Amino acid sequence: MALVETHLDGGVLTVTLADEENRNALSSALVGELITALDAADADPAVRVVVLTNSGRVFCAGADLTERSSDGRPIAKVDAADLFSRFSRSPKVYVGRIAGHCVAGGMGLAAAMDLSVAIDDAKFGFTEVRRGLAPAMISVLCLPRMRPADAAEAMLLGNRMTGADAARMGLVNRAVPADELDDVVDGFVADLLAGGPDALAATKRLLTQVPGMPTQEAFDWTAKLSADLFRSDEAIEGMRAYLEKRSPDWAG
Repeated sequence: MALVETHLDGGVLTVTLADEENRNALSSALVGELITALDAADADPAVRVVVLTNSGRVFCAGADLTERSSDGRPIAKVDAADLFSRFSRSPKVYVGRIAGHCVAGGMGLAAAMDLSVAIDDAKFGFTEVRRGLAPAMISVLCLPRMRPADAAEAMLLGNRMTGADAARMGLVNRAVPADELDDVVDGFVADLLAGGPDALAATKRLLTQVPGMPTQEAFDWTAKLSADLFRSDEAIEGMRAYLEKRSPDWAG
């Protein structure tokens, strides 16, 4: 049985973590299937937006600790760094529909999303210190989203927090009651489908690259990017549609 399920409808690919028995832990098998799904999404021009969600009560329980030997060495290869970095490298926009608890490495998976909505009573937490570990790789994704004081408290104490707390800290965009989750996610998706595919990919590049650039380098790079976009077929269609008071062709 597949650990990761996919469904494409109207330009939206829903990717579901479906290893309920193992609480969607990041096992070697699940990570491999998820990377395969991400590769397929990147290669398919029919995919405009990817929604990552879960079946069961747990979005992701982090690393699969059963894949460790008695002395702590991995007995199965899990390339979590490759997995986490794929989301920012992808030209597609990823929306997290976090319909369950999310701890440890699962926090990194949630933070890797471009946009995310969680149920407000889901349990979140950097629980690594309670296992004699540290939130090492996921700190690369989570720390830029958090105030230093919030990060220190959450990561050092290792306590659980609610989805509402995770939203307040910037780890997810919204936290809502479970019966509102689909409406909010669908609203995000509808707004994303109204944007040009190339424009969304360029905006993702801005969000990931500009913050780390020296100011003048950022101005030079963004000026070129802007000029290239203005000359693109997509922008010409978008501006023409605006002047003609109609929807652009990518918006159906």
